Amino acid sequence: MKNIALIGANGMLASAVKRLLPDGYRIVEYDLPEFDLTSKSQVLSLRGQNFQIILNCAAYTNVDGCETNRDLAMQVNGEGPGLLAELALMVGAILIHVSTDFIFPGNKDEPYRETDPTGPLSAYGQSKLLGEQRIAESGLKTYFIVRTSWLYGADGNNFVETIIRLAKERDELKVVDDQRGTPTWTDDLAHAIFALLKTKSYGIYHFSNEGECSWCEFAVEIIDQMCKLEPLKVETVAPIPTEAYPLPAVRPKYSVLSKNKIRQAVQMDIPAWQQSLSAYLRQRITI
Repeated sequence: MKNIALIGANGMLASAVKRLLPDGYRIVEYDLPEFDLTSKSQVLSLRGQNFQIILNCAAYTNVDGCETNRDLAMQVNGEGPGLLAELALMVGAILIHVSTDFIFPGNKDEPYRETDPTGPLSAYGQSKLLGEQRIAESGLKTYFIVRTSWLYGADGNNFVETIIRLAKERDELKVVDDQRGTPTWTDDLAHAIFALLKTKSYGIYHFSNEGECSWCEFAVEIIDQMCKLEPLKVETVAPIPTEAYPLPAVRPKYSVLSKNKIRQAVQMDIPAWQQSLSAYLRQRITI
């Protein structure tokens, strides 16, 4: 039995990890308010616990909030992962850390590889990149950094749930159509994490569902699929440019991630984003 210290155990991704936990693993949960990832003394106090894996699902994910709470973002998303790497080094554990497509500048027109230059445009992206750097600088060799994008799932606030709520309230939705990326279902990401754990091929990996879309195309697909499950009020989804919906944080225009490396490492089948969305919408009725 391998023990996993699950950091951020009350979050959206952690919910999927706990629900899909394979045989042979046992989880010990850590989260606020009892456990503070930014407290070095609290993190290192775990060195007396018996666990072989540290899985960091904790993050400050309010992208626009990071712009006004930059110091907090840097502590949670940046310094915190470094403390976990220090802990993993002390106890001989494997560290799995979840990062983001927002570390890239979005100036490509083909999927980003793990080796492509970074260049975050926002405080959120900068803080997440700092977390990666702190892990790399720690001296720890047994780590996986898994970058993902446009994450949604049960037990969390996310784009899918926002669109469903608004589609029940409004006749028309206006959604940005000039930012492209790939949605990722938490359940698929959890499966990918456990698949990586079976390997010894440590390093940085990209994982999202297959395919790409704009936020507007994502919204249209959510509504089209949802209409088959329950009635919605919305009649029109209007595409708009980023400039028509100004937000504090700058988003990358293009942040599709290449999955070639993870496919080669774990030989896994990665579902198309439309397929996983359908599975999630059916799941949310039963959970």
